[in-house]
Amino acid sequence: MSYVFKMMGSPVGQLTLIASASGLAAVLWENEKPNRVLLSAVREAVENPVLLATERQLGEYFAGTRKCFELDLDFVGTEFQCKVWQALLTIPFGETRSYSDIARQIGCPKAVRAVGAANGKNPISVIVPCHRVIGASGSLTGYAGGLAAKQFLLALEGRQTLALGF
Repeated sequence: MSYVFKMMGSPVGQLTLIASASGLAAVLWENEKPNRVLLSAVREAVENPVLLATERQLGEYFAGTRKCFELDLDFVGTEFQCKVWQALLTIPFGETRSYSDIARQIGCPKAVRAVGAANGKNPISVIVPCHRVIGASGSLTGYAGGLAAKQFLLALEGRQTLALGF
């Protein structure tokens, strides 16, 4: 599969948007950990319609005028990961869920750690809202973009958060 990319500045740092012919495949962080997402965009495509739509909708989200994204997504992951990522899409704007809530939702109530691992591998950050998943106690837990970015996104959505859990 061939991927293209576009860079985008945002309030949470430089983002790399990656698309395939099927849709948006990734939104990666400025300080992305190597091998967290195994996609490699081969060329920059600043005029790609999927990437332009993603940039516009993320801009609206960061400006506080968009609560729901309308983009074709191209998930690249295992069947279990894709099931978790689909469940993340059901978390409403401004709400949170725990890892155990997601495990129960996908019919695997004992797979809390596996849900956490899949959440951490979510390639489409912000749009597939893994930032809305918090610890059972309500504390903020790990986030690929960093806990400060997670707290920022939750605050942007009007969600009051506890102190950073680290």
